[in-house]
This record gives sequence, structure tokens and C-alpha cells, in this order.
Amino acid sequence: MSQDFSIIQLVLHASWVVQAVMLILLCGSVASWAAIFSKYFGLKKVRASNEKFEQDFWSGANLNTLYAQAAQKSDSGPMERIFVAGLREYQKLRERRVTDTSALLDGARRAMRASMQREMDGVESNLSFLATVGSVSPYIGLFGTVWGIMHAFTGLASMQQVTLATVAPGIAEALVATAIGLFAAIPAVIAYNRFARDIDRVANAVETFIEEFSNILQRNISGQQAPAQTR
Repeated sequence: MSQDFSIIQLVLHASWVVQAVMLILLCGSVASWAAIFSKYFGLKKVRASNEKFEQDFWSGANLNTLYAQAAQKSDSGPMERIFVAGLREYQKLRERRVTDTSALLDGARRAMRASMQREMDGVESNLSFLATVGSVSPYIGLFGTVWGIMHAFTGLASMQQVTLATVAPGIAEALVATAIGLFAAIPAVIAYNRFARDIDRVANAVETFIEEFSNILQRNISGQQAPAQTR
């Protein structure tokens, strides 16, 4: 008599522990895919907003005009908010009659670094969750497999004659847990590696912008101090 070895039947006939493991893995897989799509579109928006701001920044527009426009935006990108934080601190120090070049630059750079840290924390959100799913899911699936095989062999202990037909269903049910664990882990690992590389690129671009903007501020300070010294 043939037995039904479809995935659905194997799941339905598995022990409750193995079914619980499968349910946990399926929930983790669904959550990881939601995080993957959310992170993909989030990073795409971050890159687009940063590129747009860099185009405006290097187009020769006035810094005060860019600052006024960026400060009023509600959907500004990370690089734009870092620029606002740095120029705001720079202007505050100038209003306090701070004339030391190093103090002005250090204040603006510290403000941009602090803003960058906040922005990168937001960009990296859900990344640790993908790493957790990718690293833990195979072990959870393996636990379900070991438990299912143990349960299958325990049920066979009372039988006088054991054949492959009697062993196969229990082992097949147990192996489904490992398959679901890999199904949850592989996309999470691939997405984590891809997003980690993209986030590193965003961080490098922001780091470069901070240094370039600091150089622009330094040239502005030197240009303003030169006429004062000639007088």
C-alpha cells in the first residue's frame, strides 16, 4: 500500500514538537522576507536621496540656501541631515564669536559625526535580525530533525519486524524541519551580506562628504580671516 509523502502530509503527521519547530521557522522566514523587502526599498531610497543632495551640493549652490531648503524638508536623506547638523553647529559657534579655526571645524565635525551615527543606526536597523535568522534557523531545523528521528525510532521499538517502509515516513517527517530551516536561513544570509556591503558603501560616501564639507568650511574660514588680517 503506497503512502503519501507530500510535504503537507509529512507536516501533518509529524510530532507536535517538530510541528512547533516548523511553525517557528516559517514565522522566522516570513519575518525575514518582510525585513528584506523593507531594507531593500529603504536602502534604495537612502541612496537616491544622497545622490540627489550631492548633485545639488556640488552644483555650486549657496550653502545657506541649501541649509534653508534642507532644514524645511520632512523627507530629507541621511547626508542632507548630516549637512544640516554640521552647518547648524558651525553657525552657532560663529554667533558666539568663536574665531578659532580648529574650534569651529571640530565643532562642526563632531556634530556631523554624531548625526552620522544616528543615521547609520537607522540604516542598519533589522540587519541584526537577518543575521540571527540566518545563523540560528539551521540549528532550530536540526533540532526538529533530531527530535523527529528520535521519536520515529522510539515508535519502532515495539515492532518485531522493521522495514524501510516503516522507517521512511518518520525520517522524512523529521527531515522536513531541516529543509524549512535552510529555506529560512539561506535568503537571510544572502540578504545580510548584500545589505552589509551596501551599508558600507553608504557609510563611506557619508565619511567622504564629511571630510569634503569640512575642507569647504576651512576654506571659508580662511577666506574670511584673510581680509581681516590685511586691514
